[in-house]
Amino acid sequence: MTTRKIVVGAHYGLRDWLAQRFTAVTMAVYTLVLLGWLVALPELTYGTWAGMFASTWMKVLSLLALLSLAWHAWVGVRDIFMDYIKPTGLRFFLLIATIVALAGYALWAIMILWSV
Repeated sequence: MTTRKIVVGAHYGLRDWLAQRFTAVTMAVYTLVLLGWLVALPELTYGTWAGMFASTWMKVLSLLALLSLAWHAWVGVRDIFMDYIKPTGLRFFLLIATIVALAGYALWAIMILWSV
């Protein structure tokens, strides 16, 4: 007789593991590009900083890093809640609150980024 393990809850597995790695690499590349740009600048003023973020490629790269940060945070926080918050109602509330907060932060950052 074989027993089957029924997987419920957070979608543990390869997909989440890959998501964490992909988003981490994306954020690391963004950080290196940003640091390289800042080191190459002769002086750091508001004008050079605003000019850097005014270019379309930097906005797109920043948007990709922002979305990677939100996705990375979601997978990590969701897994923590699924592992350590046992009451279903509380866990559901915390998951919804996290989604709302991360979506709000991402939208706010996008508004700031595209207003430059």
